[in-house]
Amino acid sequence: MGNESTRTKGDAAAEGRSHALSDVRNIGIVAHIDAGKTTVSERILYYAGAIHKLGEVHDGNATMDWMQQERERGITITSAAITCEWRGRQVNLIDTPGHVDFTVEVERALRVLDGAVGVFCAVAGVQPQSETVWRQADRYSVPRIAFVNKMDRMGADFAKVVAEIRGKLKANAVAMQLPIGVSETFRGAVDLVTRTAVTYRDEDLGSEPVEGPVPAELAGRVEAAREAMLEAVAEADDAFADLYLAGGEIPEGEIHAAVRRAVIARKMVPVFCGTALKDKGVQPLLDAVVRYLPSPLDVPPVEGTDVKTGKPVTREASDAAPLSALVFKVAADPYLGRLLFVRVYSGVLRKGMNVWNPRTRKRDRVMRLVRMHSNEQLDTEAIWSGEIGVMGGIGEFTTGDTICTEQAQVALDRIEFPEPVMFMAIEPKTRADKEKLEEALAMLSAEDPTCRVRVDGETGQTVVSGMGELHLEILRDRLLREFKVPANTGKPMVSYYETVTGSADGHGTFDREIGGKRQAATVDLHVSPAPRGKGSTVEVDPPRGTVPPEFRIPIEQGIRDAILTGVLARFPMRDVCVRVTGGGIVDADSATEAAFRTAAILAFREAAEAAKPELLEPIMSVQLVTPPEFTGDLMGDLNSRRGQVREMETRGDVQTIEAAVPLAELFGYATAIRSLSRGRASYSMEPEQFAVVPQAVKEEILNR
Repeated sequence: MGNESTRTKGDAAAEGRSHALSDVRNIGIVAHIDAGKTTVSERILYYAGAIHKLGEVHDGNATMDWMQQERERGITITSAAITCEWRGRQVNLIDTPGHVDFTVEVERALRVLDGAVGVFCAVAGVQPQSETVWRQADRYSVPRIAFVNKMDRMGADFAKVVAEIRGKLKANAVAMQLPIGVSETFRGAVDLVTRTAVTYRDEDLGSEPVEGPVPAELAGRVEAAREAMLEAVAEADDAFADLYLAGGEIPEGEIHAAVRRAVIARKMVPVFCGTALKDKGVQPLLDAVVRYLPSPLDVPPVEGTDVKTGKPVTREASDAAPLSALVFKVAADPYLGRLLFVRVYSGVLRKGMNVWNPRTRKRDRVMRLVRMHSNEQLDTEAIWSGEIGVMGGIGEFTTGDTICTEQAQVALDRIEFPEPVMFMAIEPKTRADKEKLEEALAMLSAEDPTCRVRVDGETGQTVVSGMGELHLEILRDRLLREFKVPANTGKPMVSYYETVTGSADGHGTFDREIGGKRQAATVDLHVSPAPRGKGSTVEVDPPRGTVPPEFRIPIEQGIRDAILTGVLARFPMRDVCVRVTGGGIVDADSATEAAFRTAAILAFREAAEAAKPELLEPIMSVQLVTPPEFTGDLMGDLNSRRGQVREMETRGDVQTIEAAVPLAELFGYATAIRSLSRGRASYSMEPEQFAVVPQAVKEEILNR
């Protein structure tokens, strides 16, 4: 195979570096739950020589699913990182979860990856979580290729899945292969570039693909499919279009180079097929990864902010550039403590060097660097630009922090995380465990940004928030198994939020004697609604001469504290705009930070109560798949749960129903649909938005 990488001057492997920058691929495997991501990852590692024995998800011994909870449930919970080599290229692979409760793992993986492989089930096609991860990849401008898995399953339809990727995901999906056989007769695929049939032998676990001529019965279809593929490439790449229009046989190398350019420009998604569980089709996928997906040199330089000047800056992928790296994940190790997963964008992160944290403005020394093989650590002296590795937990670095040098300070854009939708109360079983529980919860929330921990100001209860029932169950399980902290937990509850639907002004005056000293201040502010889903903003810029500059930070802290407690039922507020319009001091001696902070809280509460406050509830996007005879009963059940049906579609012999349903109405839903459909219907759901609670439901919640 030729070298299709875009090399730049001086791009040879630096001394001590195993691979040149152009030969590095940082990729992720993303998909809906049960599409077969982990099985695909396992085969990639096996054929690349990174593991010597195949593990299976259903047997609980998959290399990438190393947590006890993953092996018991047969699902991926946390992103696993591993390095392997294929055709002289270094492939840094991240296997991400498909379950909606762990979508944060996909979010932070895509933030640091250069390319991704989307895995789709050949029977189910594009599913709700497929759409979610595709949108996440769009948000981070990640080039992709697609793999249609489970071609051996009854009902597999490669062409239908390619059409769904085009229609539902609005992607320019182009088939690069034509399957040989279908369902139980599937045995390989024809490479449309080379017109070669590639099949696999069961006796060697598909390790040695067998190349041969195109089966006679497929010859006509192969030529038609190849012509369609070449035409699609010509439409996506102008340079190739000239070759295509000139006629004649086009060299393979030119086709590969054009597909690579189109993929990197995100104008095309090449689609491959196979069945990872039956060891068929993974090697061509690996070839596509190193042929078509970008190296760090092929993607735009990372963007950030110069800490000293506040101006935007970019950092090129180069070992010679100043260090810039992003902590995209924190994990707890029982022996090593905190592990920081980092992507180095520029420069070299070396063991023993001093690094700078722009958020905390503190210096730290790198004591240990490792490369990850799932949950095994291999010590290394350096992590080079364009690579992914792990630092032994140092200092106060957390998810989203930048690592740089003190001489060239830069802050890279942080990662945005979704708001939790469920919570549960938690307390230690004994008083002796109180401190251990607090430490364990602090570790879990540092590791997982969607795990939020707070203490209810009125009840004194510790409350843990997460992305769903399964997420909270895993957190509770990890407390017991990993941290050895037995705890009592309450029933999972829906995380409601508060907002305002109108505008109002508020005035707060605090004037009290505390400890023999008078403390007094006034604050005036204006509250108005923000667009739904945009979050809350606080602007502290009162007219000159009203509030001394040194008291603006306490005012902002007071407002943000008030936003966290709300005005209706102590739920946090969101989508609120607060603008401080004035204030003042009673006299110079009585002006204190505490006085301004408290006055700001009083002013906010007065304004929020007058600005038509409402409750918000999480709305879930639900997709049901059912035999047609149960459609009526399931629709009636959705209506009884305040659901709004948006779309119905017949796919083969099943009916799909897409609806928006309040999360509060979905407790026990799995049991209900099993009962209504005699166990034949299934569903999946994901958070969609927060919406205002109907008045009757609001009164019921407030009267609890």
